[in-house]
Amino acid sequence: REAELKHGRVCMLGVTGLLVQEFVTLPQFSNGKTPVDDFFVVPSAGLWQVFFTIGAVEFFSNGFKLTPGDMFSEGRDAGDLGFDPLGCGKNPDALARRRLVEVKNGRLAMIAFGGMLHQQLLTGQGTIEQLANFKAIQ
Repeated sequence: REAELKHGRVCMLGVTGLLVQEFVTLPQFSNGKTPVDDFFVVPSAGLWQVFFTIGAVEFFSNGFKLTPGDMFSEGRDAGDLGFDPLGCGKNPDALARRRLVEVKNGRLAMIAFGGMLHQQLLTGQGTIEQLANFKAIQ
């Protein structure tokens, strides 16, 4: 369950990133033909920074426990990292509904991200570009 929630959260951000990247460009970078191509524009040092930052976030968010046997030894729920600034966990019924919605949206985002990624690799067009120029097969 922990992995499903984590992958779902990452894919929700990834789908947003694939769409936004077609419209927004940082001034110091040039866009590739598709957002997938932009991955190869980033210098290797930048990719290593992302890799180590993600590792540090994983390490600190799990309280320095990296194995599934250790992570849940204190009884925490899967996906609950103790970050609730809006107080969404006060009502147990609403919390249960939000958790179910998060899992369902995460599953949809995983499928959407995979579909968008493969669509861009196969067609060489961004998702929005392809939708704007869509022609049905006759």
